[in-house]
Amino acid sequence: MLDRLPFLVGLRYVRAKRRNHFISFISLISMLGLTLGVTVLILVLSVMNGFDYELRTRILGMVPHTKIEYRPGLVEWEALADRLIERDRVIGVAPYVEQQGMFSASGRNQGAMVTGIDPAWEDQVSIIGDHMREGELSDLAPDSWNVVLGSMLANRLGVGVGDRVTLLVPEASITPAGVFPRLKRFTVSGIFSVGADLDGSLAYANISDMQTLARLGDAIGGLRLELDDLFAAGSETQAIVNDLGPGYIGRDWTFTQGSLFQAIQMEKRMIGLLLTVIVAVAAFNIVSTLVMVVTDKRADIAILRTIGATPRSIMGIFIVQGLTIGIIGIALGVLAGVVLALTISDVIGWFESFTGIQFLDSGVYFVSHLPSKLIFSDIRNIVLAALGLTFLSTLYPAWRAARVQPADVLRYE
Repeated sequence: MLDRLPFLVGLRYVRAKRRNHFISFISLISMLGLTLGVTVLILVLSVMNGFDYELRTRILGMVPHTKIEYRPGLVEWEALADRLIERDRVIGVAPYVEQQGMFSASGRNQGAMVTGIDPAWEDQVSIIGDHMREGELSDLAPDSWNVVLGSMLANRLGVGVGDRVTLLVPEASITPAGVFPRLKRFTVSGIFSVGADLDGSLAYANISDMQTLARLGDAIGGLRLELDDLFAAGSETQAIVNDLGPGYIGRDWTFTQGSLFQAIQMEKRMIGLLLTVIVAVAAFNIVSTLVMVVTDKRADIAILRTIGATPRSIMGIFIVQGLTIGIIGIALGVLAGVVLALTISDVIGWFESFTGIQFLDSGVYFVSHLPSKLIFSDIRNIVLAALGLTFLSTLYPAWRAARVQPADVLRYE
């Protein structure tokens, strides 16, 4: 019976109605504080996961995970593509030619990176085909001199499908009449939009046309690779370059976009840490609750000690009581946080339609809704952290209860 004493008495103290209603009120506030802290922490981390997922799928859906190049260019690239696709982590290969240039139309100029692609291969490494606002990638036929522009780039140039744009590349052509910049007229055949800054800096043309413009002959700039795990791009790129031998160069997505995702991960950690402080404040409210309970139950503690309860058992009673309050608050917080994380997009959408206030403008942000992605590991870490803080908050009141001397208390009873 004494072995079960901490659980029996601790749970009874949680359920019992107290003469001192202030103690009951403080217990309720502590429980609600934990509930609110856990709910907010789960919701905010889920929203940040949603933004991270949207950025990852949109930006890294357009940016290749890995590029393999060979100087001065790849000629028999089909054989190399067949060799690379056999690697375990490589799930897609596509040829490309890149050319930095400046588009000009109607007196407006805008710099952009023009990528020559083969529409038949491009779907293996890019999501551009799923984000075509106008036109199709198949319109980029050889010798058509068609170009697909990002929506922001097209807006800045003031052009649409069917309009003509001039591409100026930073290389000069030497003619008997002198040195002239290299220019080429393109027809806008399509416009894409992924809702990111890439819409203002990327354009696509047929790889054959770009080979002619760059004077590469039958060579291409390199191969773009899609991997099954983008975070393995660094090690996989190095392994590919080592296997291919001298002359090959590998560049992965971290060279161009790595800082962005590192910033997102750092922001997520910092916000998670700050919100954990809220949970800690709520958890340590249990300290004041249990201290008042210990003061209120001094006579009960003295009686239990006289019938054989050890100081360890007395500590266990108040640890069980504090953990029970914490577990109930954490459980309610997890339930509310999961429900809100799964429905926040619909809730915000309803609120926007009801009030007419738009939280995320698609013209400013890359999404027009509030994304949310619930990850089990986040919930697990939040629960463990909250339980740990709750347990720590019970130790001091329980230690004070264990130090109560029965003779001093019962002397005045």
